[in-house]
Amino acid sequence: MKRRDLLHMTAALGVAASMRRSALAQSGDARSDAARGLTPNPLRPPADGRIPVAFLLSKDAVVIDFAGPWEVFENVHVAGPVPHPFQLYTVAETMAPLQVSGGMTIVPGYSLVSAPPPKVIVIPAQSEPTQAVIAWVRSATKSTDLTMSVCTGAFLLAKTGLLAGKEATTHHGAYAEFAIAYPDILVKRGARFVESGNLASSGGLSSGIDLALHVVERYFGREVALRTADNLEYQGLGWQDANSNQAYAKSRVSTDQHPLCPVCGMDVDRASSPKSVYRKRTYYFCTVGHKNLFDSAPDRFVNA
Repeated sequence: MKRRDLLHMTAALGVAASMRRSALAQSGDARSDAARGLTPNPLRPPADGRIPVAFLLSKDAVVIDFAGPWEVFENVHVAGPVPHPFQLYTVAETMAPLQVSGGMTIVPGYSLVSAPPPKVIVIPAQSEPTQAVIAWVRSATKSTDLTMSVCTGAFLLAKTGLLAGKEATTHHGAYAEFAIAYPDILVKRGARFVESGNLASSGGLSSGIDLALHVVERYFGREVALRTADNLEYQGLGWQDANSNQAYAKSRVSTDQHPLCPVCGMDVDRASSPKSVYRKRTYYFCTVGHKNLFDSAPDRFVNA
């Protein structure tokens, strides 16, 4: 059975299931959407009903960062002449094959020059962008309904200058690095996702799924978003609560017995990890890259 046929077949069943999930979620939490940090902010699909979504990729793009939102948008089914409204495609600087995380190879559908104008852009964690990529995001965002980053894709979005003076979030292990690199951006710790105008950023990895479901809700309402989540067998409710990453709101404390990398907060092994001595204290790092970043300006991370 084809995937789209399955979607048609399960749509009616999904309505009932989504209503049950909605009732359960609401019965367990009486807070309003405003208290959850969600302000109703609907998006209107284009007149022809089709919403082009560009997934911007480069070498080392993290698969779950773009595949999670891709599956969300691909699984949306609505009534009307365009039952599958999200038109998905990949974009890269060129159409040369890319090796992304885990060794997967992807051939981009379009280059920056040939890509159709998007209404939604998804930016996953990936390699350092070129000036051409940054310029494309800056230009394309002028006419998007939403340009969203996932995980450390926030660094690429920040390089465009579009986030200056705004709130944003990223993977919890990159809070300090992001804040130091972009002091004109207010890093929101403990946020599943953050929205500001036609820009949005989400936390790490699976957070992109929640932001994508929230985008579906903004376009088509909660019932469609619930139905999409049910079809994906996705039980997470983070897309209904922008502040649901509170487990990462407070920094962990590094001790001599359990040292943490001062750059990202990851657990490290004192016996094998790279290390530096600063002001008579030894710091251990998860990677040589983070050691070098620390060594370039230790005070920024010690005081952070």
